[in-house]
Amino acid sequence: MATTNANVREALEELLRAALGEIAPECARTPIHLERPKQAGHGDFASNLAMQLARTLRRNPRELAQQLVAALPESALVDKVEVAGAGFINFTLSQAAQTAVVHAVLAAGEGYGRGAARDERIMVEFVSANPTGPLHVGHGRGAAYGASLANLLEFAGHEVEREYYVNDAGRQMDILALSTWLRYLGLHGVDVPFPPNAYRGEYVIEMARAVRERHKDAFVVQDVANVLADVPPLPDADDTSPQAARVREQHLDGLIANARRLLGEGYATVHSMALSIQLEDCRDDLAEFGVYYDTWFSERSLFDHDLIARALRVLEDNGHLYEQDGAKWFRSTHFGDEKDRVVQRENGQYTYFASDIAYHQNKFERGFDRVINVWGADHHGYIARVKGALTALGLDARRLQVALVQFAVLYRNGEKASMSTRAGEFVTLRQLREEVGADACRFFYVLRKSDQHLDFDLDLAASESADNPVYYVQYAHARICSVLHQWGGEVTALGTAALAALTHPRELALCTRLAAWPEIIAAAAADFAPHVVAFYLKDLAADFHAWYNAQRMLVEDEAARLARLALAAAVRNVLAGGLTLLGVEAKQSM
Repeated sequence: MATTNANVREALEELLRAALGEIAPECARTPIHLERPKQAGHGDFASNLAMQLARTLRRNPRELAQQLVAALPESALVDKVEVAGAGFINFTLSQAAQTAVVHAVLAAGEGYGRGAARDERIMVEFVSANPTGPLHVGHGRGAAYGASLANLLEFAGHEVEREYYVNDAGRQMDILALSTWLRYLGLHGVDVPFPPNAYRGEYVIEMARAVRERHKDAFVVQDVANVLADVPPLPDADDTSPQAARVREQHLDGLIANARRLLGEGYATVHSMALSIQLEDCRDDLAEFGVYYDTWFSERSLFDHDLIARALRVLEDNGHLYEQDGAKWFRSTHFGDEKDRVVQRENGQYTYFASDIAYHQNKFERGFDRVINVWGADHHGYIARVKGALTALGLDARRLQVALVQFAVLYRNGEKASMSTRAGEFVTLRQLREEVGADACRFFYVLRKSDQHLDFDLDLAASESADNPVYYVQYAHARICSVLHQWGGEVTALGTAALAALTHPRELALCTRLAAWPEIIAAAAADFAPHVVAFYLKDLAADFHAWYNAQRMLVEDEAARLARLALAAAVRNVLAGGLTLLGVEAKQSM
C-alpha cells in the first residue's frame, strides 16, 4: 500500500461522511475539512465537522463529535480517534498507514510530491535588469526567488516559461554607450570631462578597452570642443538643487546627441558592443548562479515590429488617451493610479511605460494564461498603472500577478556591510558567490518571504555548522548517502522492505513529515512562496539528524536495518528534490 496524504484524507473523509449519514443524514453533503494539528499529541489529522454542524443541528458540538466518533466505521488506517477541546475530532493513524509513505516516496523518487499536469501556461519574468552593468546583490535575490518560483510552479504541474526582458532600446543604454565612448576617448588621450551621472564603474573602462582592441582608433574624435558643442556646462558638484539635476541630465543628453552626430554609424557599433558585452556577462553570471531562461525578450523588438504604436492605437480607440502640452497621456487615474501617465513625449519618443504596455499586451498575445512579474519592492506603485493599461486594452488584468522582492542587506561580524566597493559600483552577485558560494546564496535568498526585508549574514552563510541552514540540510543528505554507501546494498531493493520495525516516535515523526511534502508543494506554489520549501527542508533535516543521533541504522537485525535504511532513503529523495527546486546542490559527501 503506497499511502499518501491525498488518499488518507479521502479515506478519513469517507469515514466521517458515513458517520454523518448515520446520525444526521440531512447533512450528508456537508463539506468535510481535515487539517494536520499543530501539536503532534493531537493526532495526525483533525476535523472540526462537529463544530460546523452544531448550530444547524442544535446540538452541543462536543457531544455531536462524540456521536460522530461512535458512528465511525472501523478502518485499518486508524489507530485511535479522540474528541478534543470544544469538539475537534482527532485521528491517529495506524503504524502501517503512517509508514507506508516510505514506499510511496521510494517509488516516485525525487518526483514524489509532483502535482498533476495542469492545462495552464504561465510565464515568470524575473530579474530583467538593465544590461548597463554587472548584476548586484539586489538582483541576486530576485534571481534566486524567480528561478525557485518557476521551478516550484513547474513541479506543482504548471507549464512554465522563464523570461528576461532586455531593456535594450532606452536612454540607459544610450548612457552606457556614451560612457563607454568617453572612456574609449580617454584611452586615446582625449580627455572629455566625465559626467557624474554617467556609468562610472571599472567595467566601463574594460568595455572601452574591448572597443579599442577591435576597432583601434576608428571612433576617436580629437576635438574636445566638438564633443562638447552646444552642451550646457555642468553645475557645481555640491549643487543639489532640482535645477542642477535637470542641467546634469541635459548635459548628458547633449553629449549623447553629439556622439550620434560625430560617430554616425559608429555610434551604433559602440552601442551594440556595450549591449552585447553586458548582456553576455549577465547570461554567464546567471548561469553560474544556476538561473536559466527560455526567452530573452528584446525591448527593441517592440519598436521593430511597431507593437508600441499598435498598443497605443488600441488605447486611443478605446478613449483612454488624451493630448496635453504636445504629449500623449494615458488616463491611468481611471484605473486606480495616483496620476495620469505620459506614453508619448512632445518630441514623439515613447516612454518606458509605453514600452511596458506593449510588452504586457504581447505576453498575453503569446498565449500565456497567467503572467507573473517578479519586481523590486520599489515598483509597488507601478502595479496599478500596468494593470490599468491591460484593462484599458480589453484584457483581464487579474491574469497578471506581481511578486515583490525586497532588497537584501549584507552583514559581516554583526555589522552592516558596505554595499559600495568603489565609485559607481555595488557589491556584485559574483563577489557574493565568491565569498559564500552559490548554494548559500540561493538558499539564504529564499529564507524569507520575498516581500520581507532580508538580512544576509555573510559569516553564517560561509560557516560549516548546524546554525547554517543550507549546510545543515546538505549535511543531512550527505549523511544518508554515507550510510547507504556503508550498507552497500541496492537502494531499489528498499522499495519493498517491510516497515513494521519503524515504531520509534522519531521514525513516525519523519514519516509524518514526508507525508506532508505534497501539501507543502501545493501550498508554496499557490502562494508564490519558495521560503515555505526552505523551512520544510530545515525541519525535515532537523527530524532526520535527531533520529540519526538517537538510533543506529546499520543494526544486526535485518528487518530493522532495511526498514530504517528505507526511511533514510525516502528522506534523501525528498531532501534532494527540495534542494533542486531551490537551485541548491544535494551533496553526496561533505
